[in-house]
Amino acid sequence: MSDNPVVITMGDPSGVGAEVTVKAMATLPAEARAQYAVIGDMDTLERAKAVCGVDLSLHHKGDKAEEGSLAVVHIHVDDLPGEFGILSPACGEASFQYIKKAVEMVQAGEAVGIVTAPINKAALNAAGHHYDGHTGMLAHLTQSKSSWMLLASETLNVLHISTHVSLKTAIDRSTPERVLATIKMGHKHFKRMGYENPRIAVAGINPHCGEGGLFGNEDDVQTLPGIELAQKEGINVVGPIPADTVYHRANTGAFDLVIAQYHDQGHIPIKLIAFDSAVNVSLGLPIDRCSVDHGTAFDLAGTGKANHVNMLSALDYASKLAATRANR
Repeated sequence: MSDNPVVITMGDPSGVGAEVTVKAMATLPAEARAQYAVIGDMDTLERAKAVCGVDLSLHHKGDKAEEGSLAVVHIHVDDLPGEFGILSPACGEASFQYIKKAVEMVQAGEAVGIVTAPINKAALNAAGHHYDGHTGMLAHLTQSKSSWMLLASETLNVLHISTHVSLKTAIDRSTPERVLATIKMGHKHFKRMGYENPRIAVAGINPHCGEGGLFGNEDDVQTLPGIELAQKEGINVVGPIPADTVYHRANTGAFDLVIAQYHDQGHIPIKLIAFDSAVNVSLGLPIDRCSVDHGTAFDLAGTGKANHVNMLSALDYASKLAATRANR
């Protein structure tokens, strides 16, 4: 990895982000911990340490610190509630400022990638930042025209053609051009991650891919042309394959990546089999970013019971991304 760290954005200060971060960091050996820095609120991280009962030293990044201490880039935001489990515009503002700082650090060469803890979309919008989530915000901050959400796990990887839109809009967005672009993005990413010839399958839109037009013709006129264009470019892709079988086939080793048509079609299978270990990865951005694949869990925040396994998975994936930056 680079001498510059992977930065972890703490997420909503009222959520479980601080807790899963300090828990995960406390499990790492000192030399591994030195590869990371947290962007967030020092007081919140100290409270998270207390409720989780972890032994972890924190220091302001740039200050002299003892070995094994975790570097923190403290961002001051007014009116934070100072307690967990509170929906607050101030926390929404803090979430935005942490991510903005992370992007600035990566773009300035001061960090090699970003791992994001969960944010609350209601709090974010209450603070005046109107995004559908991390991916849209990062696309705006990096001035990227397009971005994609990959959910990665040990046995199943899913890349979405669309995410946070209505089902009706998602079907309209699944044009041959977007299908092709999604396949190419997935192929490029998996080549970067060491797959010599990634095996890609595209899920159909309609039940049984329309059953020859009985249940709609969108798979014939929207999905298939995009797949054929990708095949002409030499990409190892097949489909459309009915969604009720393609994920099982991929999970048992037939494919390296499934292209999902819309949010729930991709999220449901991977959360069923890898709820605690799946990692959310943003593709199509000029920076590397991955994230835990869970929410702020306000009902659990402050109890010290939040599971940090997903954060460890995200940190591991971020390390792999950092090691393959030359293959972007």
